[in-house]
Amino acid sequence: MFEKLRHLWKHLPVETVADKVKKFFFYYSINRHKMTVITPSYHAENYSPDDNRYDLRQFLYNARWPRQFASIGKRVEELSKKGKGTKEKKSNL
Repeated sequence: MFEKLRHLWKHLPVETVADKVKKFFFYYSINRHKMTVITPSYHAENYSPDDNRYDLRQFLYNARWPRQFASIGKRVEELSKKGKGTKEKKSNL
């Protein structure tokens, strides 16, 4: 996701893109379990075409994402050394 967004958001520095990706995954992991809860009104139906019985996705995640965030940090350092990390704005003067 980081690599794709880095190419899509060329107007942002690589560090900013990395921070946004890390924040997204942090908040996704701490809120994922809320997506598995079904409201009482949904349970009141006799027939339900989608009752989450077959949803086998993981719903508890480690919010620190140690390996993934370390990989993103390492990639940011590599790109910063190459000079692709920061972009200077051109002035119209």
